[in-house]
Amino acid sequence: MPSISLKKPTVAYAKNGVGAYVLQCRKMNCLIQSMILQLQSEYLKKDLIPFAKANPEVEIMIKPRPSKHPCIRGWYLNGRDKVICVRKMKPSEIGKVAEYIRDHSGQKATTRFKKPVISTTESVRGIWSPFHTQKHVI
Repeated sequence: MPSISLKKPTVAYAKNGVGAYVLQCRKMNCLIQSMILQLQSEYLKKDLIPFAKANPEVEIMIKPRPSKHPCIRGWYLNGRDKVICVRKMKPSEIGKVAEYIRDHSGQKATTRFKKPVISTTESVRGIWSPFHTQKHVI
């Protein structure tokens, strides 16, 4: 009778960037104020269409937003969203914001270190040692 192994087989788990890369941004909304549509139409006509053709995996929508500031909003695969106002930006700056939202992971900014300062002495007074004190007289 053949022996049967009861161990679980080892499985390689997929990681983003190994084999294929999946963008974390799934959808972008360009919310435009109707009053300044003429100023932003230059970006929409010249830059947004090539950007959308270069990134077919990101859904790009353009919506009017009357009486509010124009902004770009991105939704990510982890359920978070990011909104950046593009009120007084030039078309080239708006393109950089769109690339930033596309390349962002959607993760919340966290602190990388537990302690803000790394030092050999943990306190201001230093490490206590019996050799640094005066001798006691009895």
